[in-house]
Amino acid sequence: MTTPHDKAKLLHALHRPGTPLVLANVWDAASARLVAGAGAPAIATASASVSWTLGVPDGQVLGLPRALAQTALIAAAVDLPVTADLEHGFADTPEGVGASITELIATGAVGVNLEDGWSGPGPLRPAADAAERIAAARRAADATGVPLFLNARTDVFLLGAGEPAGRLDEAVTRARAFAEAGADGVFVPGVADPATIAALVAAVPVPLNVMAGPGAPTVAELAALGVGRISLGPGLAKAAYAAVQRAAREVYTHGSYDALADGLGYDELNALFTG
Repeated sequence: MTTPHDKAKLLHALHRPGTPLVLANVWDAASARLVAGAGAPAIATASASVSWTLGVPDGQVLGLPRALAQTALIAAAVDLPVTADLEHGFADTPEGVGASITELIATGAVGVNLEDGWSGPGPLRPAADAAERIAAARRAADATGVPLFLNARTDVFLLGAGEPAGRLDEAVTRARAFAEAGADGVFVPGVADPATIAALVAAVPVPLNVMAGPGAPTVAELAALGVGRISLGPGLAKAAYAAVQRAAREVYTHGSYDALADGLGYDELNALFTG
């Protein structure tokens, strides 16, 4: 693969309901190369992971310039399709979202996640407003000639929007509106119940993306439900930072170093960027 167009087409092809694309989300060049070396067919960022490594909390605090710079670093580190988490698009208007997408594609990324959360009243942006932003992103991407994989995320379940009994219908309504606006896939984090996942797969006209972690159905189980994409979100970063915390606490509390025994070797890590 030598062109963004080729990588974008591959990213589309990797979304196969029943044979899902599994994404172990990264935050820097080293994590990207480690995940690629483990056999990943594509690389995804997680906004929380990127934000933490750059010293800010998750939630539209990072800002577009730093999000783009980190995406460019990751895209340059691997010869795989890269999809970036751009949160709400780092823009107040649909036109601004479109401009963010144009800049994103210039980094080498060929996919994007856009959320329907916001800082206004209620946990979610109005569905029509969110769909308009997806449509603006689609127009901007198409204008570049790169068939960007646009993954529209709804946080109905993750943020607990509305009454529990109405969340499935609301998520489906939003997912369908996003697909009609030009989304290639829909991401519904916060769902682990197989029956709910199956209902979403049946009702959504594009590949369904779910977030997985401890306690969630396995990759094989999610594949059997017809899921098209599985993301670990900030899970890898949380595990990595937990290892840092354990080792630091051990040396400052007990004066020992046993927690370092499971670390990767210096030569192995250095070899990620040599040769």
